[in-house]
Amino acid sequence: MALGATGTASAADLAVKARPVVAPIMATPWTGCYIGGNVGGGWSRIDTTRVQTDLVTPDFANYGRENDSGFVGGGQIGCDFQTGNLVLGVQGMFDYANINGRHALTDFPAFSETNNLRSIITGTGRFGWLFTPTVLTYGKVGAAWLNNRNQVFTPGGALIESSSFTVPGMTVGAGIEWMFAPNWSVFAEYNYMWFLDDTATHMNPNPGFVGEVLNVSQRAQTALVGVNYKFHWEGPVVAKY
Repeated sequence: MALGATGTASAADLAVKARPVVAPIMATPWTGCYIGGNVGGGWSRIDTTRVQTDLVTPDFANYGRENDSGFVGGGQIGCDFQTGNLVLGVQGMFDYANINGRHALTDFPAFSETNNLRSIITGTGRFGWLFTPTVLTYGKVGAAWLNNRNQVFTPGGALIESSSFTVPGMTVGAGIEWMFAPNWSVFAEYNYMWFLDDTATHMNPNPGFVGEVLNVSQRAQTALVGVNYKFHWEGPVVAKY
């Protein structure tokens, strides 16, 4: 009886060792939807050609080329699906832009034209490859829309005509994204866009002047950095003890 009591007391004094807790692991951490913001710089090259005036049809004139640069910033939303190291998805992005400049008209050098790229909208498909579980390199391709404001001035600086218009086009891009936390990632990307206003844009005249129709051919580029918050579609997979 004495030996049994001693053994019971010794067993009670021993500390119970807790099993290690294994952190939940996402089976496919890139599968899900996200929302985020971005900021960066943009560049625009625009060529304008007059194709007619309100009094004469046609009436061609070369209005020249303008190269501009400025600020870009906005947000994005999208969804991804991961299978192995491959990540496929869709994305919509809207960016406010302040990219503007002025140039002399090639055929009428005493006159000038200003262009202001005010917003960029893209809808793209994304395809990426995971070099590590948290580092994704990707490409994107899809449609884009640019909103511009164009104005023409006399040699004395009086406004002749102006127009705000949106031109559709195409975009391609590439980037890298790092998931630094289960629901957060940061990215850097480059995008190239090209546009041709085949239908041309009517320029509304100021009082006392004649309106005209301009054809616009435009190229734009953006370099962006941003952050995304992710909403995963599935629950975590918990490792067994």
